[in-house]
Amino acid sequence: MDQKNITPAQSSNASAATTPGAQRRILVVEDDPTIVDAIAMRLRAEGFQVQTAGDGPAAVDTAEAWQPDLIVLDVMLPGFDGLEVCRRVQAQRPVPVLMLTARDDETDMLVGLGVGADDYMTKPFSMREVAARVHVLLRRVERATLAAHTPRSGILRLGELEIDHAQRRVRVTGEDVHLTPTEFDLLVCLAHSPRAVLSREQLLAEVWDWADASGTRTVDSHIKALRRKIGADRIRTVHGVGYALETPSSGAADGSAPAPASSTAAGSSPASAFDGS
Repeated sequence: MDQKNITPAQSSNASAATTPGAQRRILVVEDDPTIVDAIAMRLRAEGFQVQTAGDGPAAVDTAEAWQPDLIVLDVMLPGFDGLEVCRRVQAQRPVPVLMLTARDDETDMLVGLGVGADDYMTKPFSMREVAARVHVLLRRVERATLAAHTPRSGILRLGELEIDHAQRRVRVTGEDVHLTPTEFDLLVCLAHSPRAVLSREQLLAEVWDWADASGTRTVDSHIKALRRKIGADRIRTVHGVGYALETPSSGAADGSAPAPASSTAAGSSPASAFDGS
């Protein structure tokens, strides 16, 4: 097993850190020693506990034994690839995955999102951006956990689309649809303002907590993955602008009116949606 385990001293130092990443466990899976060492060094500097694995089998074994809070996962690995690692890890327990790929191919990105990855980055990338993406994904998990333990009234129904914010469940025509945490937050963000067009920059700021023009392809790929799960006709593209969630013209199926567009301010958190007020 190709692992570089942290020593007890390193673990103690990470646990005592006062940075936002204190005591959070990150598994970095990458077969290039230079890249894995650089990522691990940066994440440890951020206060995270870090373990690494250099191949597919080692990654799955480490994930099962160590129970990381997040996995940074390269697609191309010895043994079996990162897509298979993601499938097996997600079958054990849900965990946020930041996937790394050397190819800027949208098909590869969609496949990665389809097997449970929450975000992806194409090489080359900066260690600063890796750390930023990790923090964003962990904040999203915290928001989801808080929302799951916060009593909220009602379920939003938009035609045959049903969103249960408290349980973070989505149903289409009565059937459960499995969404990744990122896909769920993206859908909730669009549902804040049904039929209103939200720009890619707005979605980046509200769902990913960061604004970067180079990240608009991230939005596009997640939208495509979301369409494949809830139906392509439910999300409208306004070319050159952004996306809108289409709803029945008569309003919600349960007779309640959808939240007005003005209720969503730029920069608001998706976790605040559908509070029953």
